[in-house]
Amino acid sequence: MRSSVSSVRSSAQTPPRITTALAPEYRGLLMKYAQRRDFEPGERLFTEGGAADRFWIVRTGTVLLDAEVPGGTHAVVDRADAGEPVGCSWLFAPYRWQLGAEAMTPVRADEFDAATVRMLMDADPAFGSALGHFVGRVLAHRLRSARIRLLDRYAPHGSGL
Repeated sequence: MRSSVSSVRSSAQTPPRITTALAPEYRGLLMKYAQRRDFEPGERLFTEGGAADRFWIVRTGTVLLDAEVPGGTHAVVDRADAGEPVGCSWLFAPYRWQLGAEAMTPVRADEFDAATVRMLMDADPAFGSALGHFVGRVLAHRLRSARIRLLDRYAPHGSGL
């Protein structure tokens, strides 16, 4: 399944990256709260259903986003590369992961505490709006990628779907 992840990325529009989605002053504010984190290939960042109490911005490497399927396996639905966030569930109550994530390659990332960032968003509505719109664009991209992936997997070839 991992080999076909590139087809999800190439057939979908380019995902939003933090460097172009947030104004420099908002990136600077967010980065004040970053903690560096490294992940080895195969290491899980989080599991579907777990507490979404943090998120990451990938600096280098690739993270696979997956959904649990019967039998205890994970179906890859998208990936996150440099400049992209991993984890969006931290922004929406009940703050539980809707997907899982695993490092495909060695990953260097900036980690953020979700409660702290939510407080920053509440304290500065313009920052909150900008970050909320960024996360919304990421979610729209991921939904499209998951849809394409499901159609590739389950739609009959040549059916016109």
